[in-house]
Amino acid sequence: MARPGPSNSLSDVAGLSIGCAVDDAALTGVTVIVPDARSVCAVDVRGGGPGTRETDALAPENLVDAVDAVVLSGGSVYGLAAADGVASAMGAEGRGFALVDLPGVPRSPVVPAAILYDLANGGNKAWGDAPPYAALGKRAYAARSKSVPLGNAGAGLGAKAGALKGGQGSASIVTTDGFTIAALVCVNSWGSTTMPGQRAFWAHAFEIGDEFGAVAPSGARVDSEDWSGAKFAPSANTTIACVAVDADLTPAEAKRVAQMASAGLARAIRPVYAPFDGDVVFALATAQRSMPEPRALAIARFGALAADCLARAIARGVHAAETVGLHAAWRDWR
Repeated sequence: MARPGPSNSLSDVAGLSIGCAVDDAALTGVTVIVPDARSVCAVDVRGGGPGTRETDALAPENLVDAVDAVVLSGGSVYGLAAADGVASAMGAEGRGFALVDLPGVPRSPVVPAAILYDLANGGNKAWGDAPPYAALGKRAYAARSKSVPLGNAGAGLGAKAGALKGGQGSASIVTTDGFTIAALVCVNSWGSTTMPGQRAFWAHAFEIGDEFGAVAPSGARVDSEDWSGAKFAPSANTTIACVAVDADLTPAEAKRVAQMASAGLARAIRPVYAPFDGDVVFALATAQRSMPEPRALAIARFGALAADCLARAIARGVHAAETVGLHAAWRDWR
């Protein structure tokens, strides 16, 4: 049977490292995903209020066919500067795309990014004209490793998932023929990750073992307009994620995986993709293994498994989160 990888996280995909940095006073943070070598990347934007950088460049018909890193950040529009910090650090190392490969001409690191809104979460945002995000991006890049912290970490530090404290989650799966698919997500959704009036997660059917509490639903049917557990104020949202596979996907194939993976958001959050959500899913392919034939069937498998991993990662992020101020965590809710 398919099973989670050794760490049950995005780092199980060979060729990736992950770094996180937080500002505890501002109650915000940054997560960076760095492939060992430039990797194919695609994106699927479903939310009605996204905040992104360089996502247009990832279209399969455009020039860019690989990226150097992917950044997920808190801070709303200010958080896009985290990618500047990562690009600066990578450029100083000589990493990036060489449009003009001549001595003295800097390379251009390609660092797409997406942000979530955590500006109204009670942290100290009195940063004047010096927001912390470029520095946080550099710190996250310098801290990259094979470890993926869950809960109050990285861009998930200041997140809120519906009425509960949100957080950073991750999950992986290894197929019977040895491919690894995984997801990392920062959950700051308007909708709820738990069923109305229950501690059971919407993603309960996809849980492996007791990775997010093994709480079974009561069996009661759900009213289609019962959105209890969602945020009272629907404006401070967005769930941002990255899925990855160790196969050698083309840009178009990675796009299909990203699109299919977005279904994981709908399996784990209700409602989702609202006008005031900025939900974004990136897909990375590290090309550690050759694609099996037929390729179309393999893409269907990888996309379906990526969606399952993303649903599990969402629940794991909320399950691991800890209470901050008035933002009560799932573990403290009875």
